[in-house]
Amino acid sequence: MKKTTILPNPSMNTRLSHTGRRPDEQHGLVNTPVTRGSTILFKNLKSLDNHSQTFSYGRMGNPSTRTVEEIVTELENAHGTVLTPSGLSAISTAILSCIKSGDEILISDSAYEPTRKLCDGLLTKFGVVTKYYDPRIGTEIEEIINEKTSVIFLESPGSLTFELQDLPLITKIAKKHNITTIVDNSWATPLYYRPLDLGADIVIHAGTKMFVGHSDVMSGTISTNEKLWESVKKAHYLTGVCASPDDAFLIARGLRTLAIRMETHQKNALELASWLEKQDIVEKVLHPALPSHPDHTIFRRDFSGSGSLFSIILKPAPREAIAALVDDLELFGMGYSWGGYESLVLPAKPENIRTATVWKEKGNLLRIHVGLEGIADLKADLMAGLNRYSQFLEIK
Repeated sequence: MKKTTILPNPSMNTRLSHTGRRPDEQHGLVNTPVTRGSTILFKNLKSLDNHSQTFSYGRMGNPSTRTVEEIVTELENAHGTVLTPSGLSAISTAILSCIKSGDEILISDSAYEPTRKLCDGLLTKFGVVTKYYDPRIGTEIEEIINEKTSVIFLESPGSLTFELQDLPLITKIAKKHNITTIVDNSWATPLYYRPLDLGADIVIHAGTKMFVGHSDVMSGTISTNEKLWESVKKAHYLTGVCASPDDAFLIARGLRTLAIRMETHQKNALELASWLEKQDIVEKVLHPALPSHPDHTIFRRDFSGSGSLFSIILKPAPREAIAALVDDLELFGMGYSWGGYESLVLPAKPENIRTATVWKEKGNLLRIHVGLEGIADLKADLMAGLNRYSQFLEIK
């Protein structure tokens, strides 16, 4: 946003409303219009030779993408941000910017499954070794670092099992060994968690989720400190992971209302999570903002708020019980994503992907994204599903 002396430290809501807007440059229009185009003409040979124009080619950005990048840079207190066409492309581009053949990277065992598939699949072809670590690791992480370790990837909380990581501790150790730290911050958003301020080098978002907020656009962002900016910007340019200007317009639109949406998502999720803790059929609720969560102390220290997503562990029952619960839900859809206005559930099996730790819970895990519906309606829908599930407990 335009810097002023009247508002030396504007609130997040004000920044979301004003950052990236240039009405004087766009005929007074409040929103940055969609700018479609591939070819951009240079004024003269000097501007071509010196790359002195703000924009030079469609793949390298335009006013639409610049708006989103400026908003996220402001929110994350970053040196710069690049926009990508998906959350996974943000993850892959960020990692590729920091590694070379022969390197090793350390990844939390609770990380997003596509992140694991990227590292265990594609990166192995280039001689990069991935090691997974306990997401609740402390100073012991130094014991698995060696001279080949170039990146530590954190996801806090993990998007299925919701362990928090001690980011200040891990980044301090990483800096000691000149290792880059990358943090997936999709859950809390920069409104409630600022990884760069806690020592991280790079922060990524699946903008598809909370930034967009309407389940209609794929997007990702990579924000960095000054040290990593040039390498990330170069990787973004060389891999060609550019975002559509039409998508950028919708991402910017979503970001303008992020604060009020997050406030409602947080309120609804906490109320639903607290209610579920009281249900006999629910063995555990995995939500870092609840006092019952093992990492609640870290949450209170590092986070200023919480997201829409959490998981529950149900009493053990056969697969048919899960089907009975989810198949007839009326308000909760079943899908892989989250962050939109509509509530979602997703049955998951963490035990199938863990390699550094053992998932010891015997009950069924159900991940819940709490949307913007009436909370009483959501409780009624889930209660009906839990009752259907409970009918199978006697025959498990």
